[in-house]
Amino acid sequence: MKALTNTQFHFDGQTGVYHGKVRDVYTIDDDIIVMVATDRISAFDVILPEGIPYKGQVLNQIAAKFLDATADICPNWKLATPDPMATVGLKCDGFRIEMIIRGILTGSAWREYKDGCREICGIHLPDGLRENQKFAEPIITPTTKADEGHDMNISKEEIIAQGLCSKEDYEQIEQYTRRLFRRGQEVASRHGLILVDTKYEFGKRDGKIYLIDEIHTPDSSRYFYSNGYKERFEAGQPQKQLSKEFVRQWLISRNFMNEPGQTMPEFTEEYIESVSERYIELYEHIVGDRFQKADSSEDLAQRIETNVREYLAGLKKK
Repeated sequence: MKALTNTQFHFDGQTGVYHGKVRDVYTIDDDIIVMVATDRISAFDVILPEGIPYKGQVLNQIAAKFLDATADICPNWKLATPDPMATVGLKCDGFRIEMIIRGILTGSAWREYKDGCREICGIHLPDGLRENQKFAEPIITPTTKADEGHDMNISKEEIIAQGLCSKEDYEQIEQYTRRLFRRGQEVASRHGLILVDTKYEFGKRDGKIYLIDEIHTPDSSRYFYSNGYKERFEAGQPQKQLSKEFVRQWLISRNFMNEPGQTMPEFTEEYIESVSERYIELYEHIVGDRFQKADSSEDLAQRIETNVREYLAGLKKK
């Protein structure tokens, strides 16, 4: 199986490129962006040494489906998906924050709570909560958006005080966040899942707020299976989940959390294939359709470049 871990495209009118942890973003004429979902995988703020075949296609197609399914709630950046691994859309000026919303106490929030923390991003949490317990109402725990290193928790008041977002804009994206999460929960429920937590990113263009980047993918979201959730919670058992958390737990079990002195474990072909299969499983459960593997017999980068070039050429003719 082939994996795409690097792109070096040069599109007509290209005015910039940014290589992120997972996505490569090309700017065209300072107006349009081409976002390529590579097969890179990251955990604990580090890019892991091997790519995961079909992971990029999974993420790109899930995000595209949910962008379309939530366009009635919030305008978004997407124009088209000319390739299974690429989306073309409007360039927006992104807010330097990520809006994280949580419906259940788990993951990093649980780890902080278990260590005695009772306030996250200015939100007070009562004593006596248990791992994987549902909140009475979802809580929003924003973080700063770091180009490198760790994102940091931040409160609404700090965001406004630091000028990262105006009060008016923050209240709008907070409303969008709650409505998008509610829609995501409704879709997940129809597929036998619980949308546990997720993150959204927003930007502005011509004074209008847009949803940008990905949405409701297993890299940005955590899902539990609905069936058995209550029984496992009451018994204090781990939840059966669909998210990238299984990769994090695999790393943790091998003593790697990207801390000083730790060594990255080896990624065998068998493990890489199992992760690829897990991402495909995630797609099929989250979307509710069979995953159709894109043709990987040809050069993946060449296929993407050809498809994007054809779309951009047609766009300029309009």
